[in-house]
Amino acid sequence: MRVLSVVGARPNFMKLAPVDRELVKRGVEHVIVHTGQHYDPEMSDAFFEQLWIPAPDHDLGVGSGSHAQQTAAVMQRLEPVIVELRPDLVLTYGDVNSTVAAALVAAKLQVRVGHVEAGLRSRDWTMPEEINRVVTDRLSDLLFLPSRDAAENLEAEGIAVDRMHFVGNVMIDTLCWALPQALAVDAPARFDVRGRPYAVVTLHRPANVDDPTVLRELLEALTRLADRIAVLFPVHPRTRARIEELRVRPWSERGPRLLAAHARAHQGAAAAAAD
Repeated sequence: MRVLSVVGARPNFMKLAPVDRELVKRGVEHVIVHTGQHYDPEMSDAFFEQLWIPAPDHDLGVGSGSHAQQTAAVMQRLEPVIVELRPDLVLTYGDVNSTVAAALVAAKLQVRVGHVEAGLRSRDWTMPEEINRVVTDRLSDLLFLPSRDAAENLEAEGIAVDRMHFVGNVMIDTLCWALPQALAVDAPARFDVRGRPYAVVTLHRPANVDDPTVLRELLEALTRLADRIAVLFPVHPRTRARIEELRVRPWSERGPRLLAAHARAHQGAAAAAAD
């Protein structure tokens, strides 16, 4: 059997790691295609290295762009790969643009599609991810559910029960595998917060960072929080660019209580995510 996994963004990589290990154990030929949706080393390469994921067999190099541009580029570059390899199954992961693009290409080529983390819903149609989830689930032959409520969501949408397979959350497999390594990194000591309260903040969704007013309010909230406890803030490249556009430097206003996270947490983004 030949299974082709299509991944493109940080959350995909963390779901791919345990699936790859189990497929290899079972003697399945597993081909990994990296779309290049996330290409920053700390958002891509670091995860492959730290989670022991084999180097991708194909790198499509899509890069940044609007949702339409990114989805279209993945489809254009992925199609010849699937045509050449003719896998028995194309596995998609999560809810990013690479996910829905892979499902569309495979379905139109009459190749079976499996969706890892199927059935999750926010019911917020302003989120691009919600559109990706619904479309991918509609196209998938095999729906791998991480939770019981996922089945309820799919049944409400008229999805046949025989397409659903409750397998649990593969992120927990990654957590269990990576936890000893994450603890060995001793992040509290690295950021000088051992033995005292601290918060870890991630901030990258378009609804939070693309609107200057919303982003400014969130940054003001973080600086107020930093008056009470240390705030570790691994700054996503997208968020960093938006903060620079605002011409504010919240970390410089609160000294080491926010500065340490901005200056150093970026280097350990993958380890922090695994933790």
